[in-house]
Amino acid sequence: MRLGFFLLVLFPITELMILIKVGGLIGVIPTVGLILFTASMGLFLLRQEGFSILMRARQRMNSGEIPAMEMMEGLVIAFCGALLLAPGFITDCIALCGLIAPIRRKVIKRMISSPRFKVYTSGGMGARSPASFGASFGAGFDSTTENNGFGENTIRQSQRKDVIDGEYRREE
Repeated sequence: MRLGFFLLVLFPITELMILIKVGGLIGVIPTVGLILFTASMGLFLLRQEGFSILMRARQRMNSGEIPAMEMMEGLVIAFCGALLLAPGFITDCIALCGLIAPIRRKVIKRMISSPRFKVYTSGGMGARSPASFGASFGAGFDSTTENNGFGENTIRQSQRKDVIDGEYRREE
């Protein structure tokens, strides 16, 4: 409740107060120029980091891994891009911090290790069960597929705890 109140009422008022104060100190045109400069720098970083994450995700998928960290980083970058649309110094500072890779990764790792963060995986019949982040997203596939001679493919797994052994049949 308090966080919602802060975001809806106090945060915009704080942004306006800072804009008015800075405008009074350096003038209106330099303040607008500073806002445009921070927004353009943020958009440049947004584009650069977005392409970087896209390439890393593509490499991980090509190697047979699930790009979980890249997906989380993509969400943070999208959020930061939305913050850049809002005029103000606080939102621009938050967005720029989120667009700097080491800061972004540290925030994501801290968020994942939080007890409030849960990842749900879908079971075979749509059942949802809680799982750890690494077990459900970042484990990768250390398995090989072999045909057992009966038209069924068997997945042989390595001795990892986070890889599930299973069988599948291709019906055409």
